Amino acid sequence: MQQNHIFYPSEPQPQTAAALNTITLPELYDNVYRPSLTLIEDFLYSGVYLFVGPPKIGKSFFMAQLAYHVASGTKLWNYPVQQSDVLYLSLEDDMPRLQKRFSRMFGVDTTANLYLCTNSNSLSGGLELQLSTFLQMHPDTKLVIIDTLQKVRELSGNNYSYSQDYAIISKLKTIAAKHNICIIVVHHTRKLEAEDKFDMISGTNGLLGAADGAMVLHKNKRTDLNASLSIVGREQQDQTLALEFLPQTCTWKFVQAQKDLWQEPADPLLEKVAALLSNERPTWYGTATQLLTALAIKDMKPNAFTRRLNVKVDKLYNDYGILYTNQNKHTSRLITLHKMEKKEA
Repeated sequence: MQQNHIFYPSEPQPQTAAALNTITLPELYDNVYRPSLTLIEDFLYSGVYLFVGPPKIGKSFFMAQLAYHVASGTKLWNYPVQQSDVLYLSLEDDMPRLQKRFSRMFGVDTTANLYLCTNSNSLSGGLELQLSTFLQMHPDTKLVIIDTLQKVRELSGNNYSYSQDYAIISKLKTIAAKHNICIIVVHHTRKLEAEDKFDMISGTNGLLGAADGAMVLHKNKRTDLNASLSIVGREQQDQTLALEFLPQTCTWKFVQAQKDLWQEPADPLLEKVAALLSNERPTWYGTATQLLTALAIKDMKPNAFTRRLNVKVDKLYNDYGILYTNQNKHTSRLITLHKMEKKEA
């Protein structure tokens, strides 16, 4: 879905070194923030994710598979995908190797929405500008894959502190937040086993502490075809997937999820709002009072109604494809509801 260029309030910034710029809880509820991105339902959201595993376990094949499915808009296993442009920085490869990899995985079926690159600057040497420039030129890009972290680290030796690890992910988070995209950073695990798979991430806890989520690909033995993928994140429930590597196509097959994820029940209010729009009438515009009348709702005050919608902006956008805004216009606040057109793969 395409997102319109609409102003959303930014995070409060201190006016002076000695001042805190605060808002009250009612003011927080009265704001409408930009809806976060659901790139792959129950699997991948906007923000910065670490994708971690031992060397030569199949991480790059997984990244190629993920990039192809998002760029083509086809389901990843049983997970619905929002189709978008994808930038894949495969920094440990060259173009001939990528050509062989993708053709082995997908034949010669192709998608023009997947952009490949095999070299870039480091984060201290201009990668931020390179990414920002690309994203300005390709605004439909919603997924950036950096394979691997080591290739874009600052060249300061092999010993990294918590603050250095935190800072490198924070730089990428700034880019992801500005453009409302997902950035996946491929990284290695340390050699020592740990009961908690996320303790195996090489480096300090600053990497996981700064990231919005992480995935750890793990095999009991390197020669195994079966693997587990453990997932944690701020926007999703923790889960573990059982996967199988298919050597003939070099793709990963979904076997099962460890448990069914809890699903948020349908919201009758949002169902009514969604029913108000259609392909023939994709836009509604007016005050909260007018919208309550249009929905035949009589037992709710306009202020409480708009706050209910303000905090559901993500669900309206991701589940119903409705872009909702509520902005001051002269002496009143006007609501806009717009049913987005689904982007064809």
